[in-house]
Amino acid sequence: MKKFLGYGLILLLLGIVVVAVIYYPRLNLITGFAAKNMCSCVFEAERDPETVTELDNNFDPVNLSETEVDYKNFSASSTVFGLKKRTAVYNPGYGCTLLPEESGKNSLFEYKPKRTFLESNTPYPFGNAEPIDTTFAEVDSSQLEAALENAFLEANKTRAVVVLYKDHLIAEKYAPGFTYKTKLLGWSMTKSITSAVLGVLEKKGQITVKQDDLFPEWEKDARAEITLDDLLQMNSGLAWEEDYTKISDVTKMLFLAEDMTQVQLHKKLVGEPGSVWNYSSGTSNLLSGFIRDQFKSHEAYLDFWYTQLIDKIGMHSMTLEPDLAGNYVGSSYSWATARDWAKFGLLYLNKGNWNGEQLLNESWIDYTVQPVVGSDEQYGAHFWLNSGGIYPDVPRDLFSANGFQGQHVFIIPSEDLVVVRFGLVEHPDFDINLFLKEIIEAVNSEVDSVVPQQKQEVSEVEI
Repeated sequence: MKKFLGYGLILLLLGIVVVAVIYYPRLNLITGFAAKNMCSCVFEAERDPETVTELDNNFDPVNLSETEVDYKNFSASSTVFGLKKRTAVYNPGYGCTLLPEESGKNSLFEYKPKRTFLESNTPYPFGNAEPIDTTFAEVDSSQLEAALENAFLEANKTRAVVVLYKDHLIAEKYAPGFTYKTKLLGWSMTKSITSAVLGVLEKKGQITVKQDDLFPEWEKDARAEITLDDLLQMNSGLAWEEDYTKISDVTKMLFLAEDMTQVQLHKKLVGEPGSVWNYSSGTSNLLSGFIRDQFKSHEAYLDFWYTQLIDKIGMHSMTLEPDLAGNYVGSSYSWATARDWAKFGLLYLNKGNWNGEQLLNESWIDYTVQPVVGSDEQYGAHFWLNSGGIYPDVPRDLFSANGFQGQHVFIIPSEDLVVVRFGLVEHPDFDINLFLKEIIEAVNSEVDSVVPQQKQEVSEVEI
């Protein structure tokens, strides 16, 4: 018996050595991801740690980590075999922020962003009261229900679907453990939020997409010629590696950098601005830094995203998470309910108009959906496009905010549709073309009766 125990111990030690050799350079990233994700899911989304471990952090190599939640100190810490401990800390109003390894620093921010909440009995989506039970002659509700059932087949790992048609909620469905009140991480859908904030600034006349000389650090070299348009379209010509499977620019930024707005800022120019498309989360965080530079105080920068965009459209569940320097991580970290994410899509479906108030210029929406050279007609200004027909059975005017693991806000103007989908499997494993095709077919049927749209009134209260 002792002999077998000895062999077992040797095999265990060998296993640890093998893991250490293969993964040690990435342990900081593995434990950083695990701690940050656990912290946000528990304290921001109010989920239990067991399901986060089982579902959200259960993929290679993050599943090597062991994560503990400290409810007393509002934090989560992760290690791999006791190595490379990383901790993320929760701050109300900010969500969770990942701390550097053994830095001794904390992420306790003294200032809390100002929020302006809508007070009304207005039905969703323009308000936050219960939605009107609406039917349309052209919508086959049973066919639509079947489409959603297909989206929730076990292999698809879908968590939430919301469908808005002609400014009304016509369908929604959630996986067990999730409801219309559950906050969900948008991942790179945050990039589209960042783009929208720039659109608000453009509407106010504070910026133009053609402006250059964007940062003092670029004044003395060719980077001064990079325009805001180049950054929004991801063709700045700056060096960047967006690879989540190894130590790369993006993983070092998200899990090691204290100020994420600085990482892309100091990259060299490796191509001619405006000529080479290169998807870059660093660029989105650089844009967050650019937005910050438009304000006299950091507090004004923090408030603007909420007061002039997010709370204007009643996305009151949304939380933008910052880096350790207090800058919003404009590439990746925003949380909101599926219903609130659908509101964001509705703003773009209605050409920047929210219930009678023009928050974005119509021309900004038109600009957003112009395909970027080199993207195979798949990308615009921080939104994804179907101009090239990547989804062949879906209208070419579709554009969307997309995020890691299949988070989407689809806007289809020709069908008057907004479709939100959250899950843990992305295209092509989750067949987006089929998913949207089935919804569109259900909307283009002819049964039921029509209920007229109602004018919606709202008021505001500052918090």
